[in-house]
Amino acid sequence: MEQLRDLKDDLDIVIPTIRNLDFLEMWRPFFQPYHLIIVQDGDPSNTIAVPDGFDHELYNRNDVNKVLGPKATCISFKDSTCRCFGFLVSKKKYIFTIDDDCFGKKLKVAKKPSGKQINALAQHIKGWSKNLLTPSTPFFFNALYDPFANGADFVHGYPFSLREGVPTAISQGLWLNIPDYDAPTQLVKPLERNTRFVDAVMTIPKGTLFPMCGMNLAFNRKVIGPTMYFGLMGDGQPLCRYVDMWAGWCAKVICDHLGLGIKTGLPYIWHSKASNPFVNLKKEYKGIYWQEDMIPFFQQIVLPKGCKTVQDCYIELANKVKEKVGPLDPYFEKLGDAMVTWIEAWNELNPPPQTAN
Repeated sequence: MEQLRDLKDDLDIVIPTIRNLDFLEMWRPFFQPYHLIIVQDGDPSNTIAVPDGFDHELYNRNDVNKVLGPKATCISFKDSTCRCFGFLVSKKKYIFTIDDDCFGKKLKVAKKPSGKQINALAQHIKGWSKNLLTPSTPFFFNALYDPFANGADFVHGYPFSLREGVPTAISQGLWLNIPDYDAPTQLVKPLERNTRFVDAVMTIPKGTLFPMCGMNLAFNRKVIGPTMYFGLMGDGQPLCRYVDMWAGWCAKVICDHLGLGIKTGLPYIWHSKASNPFVNLKKEYKGIYWQEDMIPFFQQIVLPKGCKTVQDCYIELANKVKEKVGPLDPYFEKLGDAMVTWIEAWNELNPPPQTAN
């Protein structure tokens, strides 16, 4: 534990929830030193119970409206997209976000001590893999996966000019037990469980998109925070359950443009609860249809060289969404406007440091 305490002033843990947070008891040895930002979904009059001993802030819809005023319309509810409000109000360098049905399971897997509880937070930030604290290698794939992990290095033939790598902006962890499937796959594989533990981390290559999952995710807020907007989704919106994927597509395009890296693999968490596939299908069906247009849009987009900051890139991307994807459905015009509002809110709550004259 002492190894991790020196990061307590640099990291917030963001949790979206609609229920009492009893799951924190399993994470207590790892989370208790850190500050928690809990974003309550649904009816703000409901009381959410947080176990004693956790340093936390609890926000509901009323708080969002108070903090953001008219700009609160960019924060959706009745969907895990509400977590991005926590990203907005945090002042820390790093964010770790996790769903309330995920646990630090005692894993019995190869190369892991039998019954040892896995500290996902440490592996994102401070453990042997140190995903966010070591460089990424998006320009040339290393056959031994992450060359900065213990016991690994660059393989024969890897260009020396690329071995310095680039800063890592995002670390996506994976999951055991309930897979992160879409509704059609859930319906045809209702009993399938992920039991494979792959002891590896890899950088996602430049020019390659991926389906980001927000249930076990860490990122450098100071480097890439403004891109971590989970979209205008949830209650009253035609596109749901694509919140983390939308943020991931935006972030990957911007990371590629700015020369930043994204890692995936370790750490694993235990995903305990399968959502209802019939409910999910009702929420997802337009996204399943629209993704055949959304993904090519992100694959083909080229940001102007003049976009030097994350905010500049994101505003340009928002305008491209309205221009190129807007004709698909009026929703994307609305989403593009919400992306602009998000950046305006980000800049208001996170003004750049003043420089001396």
